[in-house]
Amino acid sequence: MIEQSFYDYTTQFGHSQKRSMFGGTGLFKDGAMYALISNEKVFIRGGKGLDEKLYELKCEKFRHVKKQSTATVNYYDVTHLFLEPSPLLKQLVQRSIANSVDQHCSKKAFENKRLRDLPNMQLTLERMVKKAGVDDVKTFLELGAPRVFNRVKRTYGNDVDVKLLWKFAGAVDGIHWKLIQDPRKQQLLEHCSEIE
Repeated sequence: MIEQSFYDYTTQFGHSQKRSMFGGTGLFKDGAMYALISNEKVFIRGGKGLDEKLYELKCEKFRHVKKQSTATVNYYDVTHLFLEPSPLLKQLVQRSIANSVDQHCSKKAFENKRLRDLPNMQLTLERMVKKAGVDDVKTFLELGAPRVFNRVKRTYGNDVDVKLLWKFAGAVDGIHWKLIQDPRKQQLLEHCSEIE
């Protein structure tokens, strides 16, 4: 099975944690996800110039297909490089781990972040959130998606689109909002009504 053989391959980079992600298995180093094994394929995270290299090597982006939508994320299919095996793969995986850990660490440095820098957020949402009394990333993350969503609803009225809740949750979790699974969505909705 490719999952176990790739996991064994990554032991040369130190210990990785495994977690269930997007219907597959995510590999994490120091809390940062750098690889995904799904449907017998291996994907590694891009970023910082690595995307261009992976694109040159004809590595397709991972597409997470749900009932009504598809989300394309910054993970690239390196299965052919793993199975060949390619001498390039070691360097690519090392860069992916370094990028992932670096981004994860900088994500924790709240001082130099704006709300619009979080995943799914843009200037419009940043303004809405600030108008609702949440002025910075630290407060946003401490409150969590349900509380921020409830504040925005109180400020803008109850007809606020529920997709905002998914976007806020994705911003907190560091993922694209379309990747949030239905059980998690249900949990978020329940949490919103509990704290209203």
